[in-house]
Amino acid sequence: MENEMVVHSENQTKLDIESKILVIRGQHVMIDRDLAELYGVETKVLNQAVKRNIERFPERFMFQLTKEEQVGIEKFLRSQFVTIEIANEDLRGRHSKYLSYAFTEQGVAMLASVLKSDTAVLTSIMIIDAFVALRRFLQNNSKIFTEIDYRLLSLLKHLSHTTEILFRIL
Repeated sequence: MENEMVVHSENQTKLDIESKILVIRGQHVMIDRDLAELYGVETKVLNQAVKRNIERFPERFMFQLTKEEQVGIEKFLRSQFVTIEIANEDLRGRHSKYLSYAFTEQGVAMLASVLKSDTAVLTSIMIIDAFVALRRFLQNNSKIFTEIDYRLLSLLKHLSHTTEILFRIL
């Protein structure tokens, strides 16, 4: 029996999806457990479907996280959701003992074909739309990001210079 994704509103679902897109190894990706939640299946079921069709998932579509990346994600999630309980840094407790898989936009598109359900197809479309919206946002605001980088670098240089002067005075 397949769980159907609960959609409160199109905008809320879009925001939920966009908030789950992370940058890992310089790529925009989604983690297997977040995708499983959106598809309405268990993470184990999603990963089994992928393993049965591994030839459809080259590394540019999907890759397994390193332990350091996994810990980094857990720390990030902890900072986002204070109520998450973490047993310790070696990923025991409520968190998976297995390293997660990260799926690129192309991997998400391929997931719909291996999960083979109407929900998977519709969910994949919404997720791909979120990737496209993110890419469009980054392209449309690249000048702003460049200006912020430039100003931040200038500020850091100024702070470094000011710190040097203060140390000389003291």
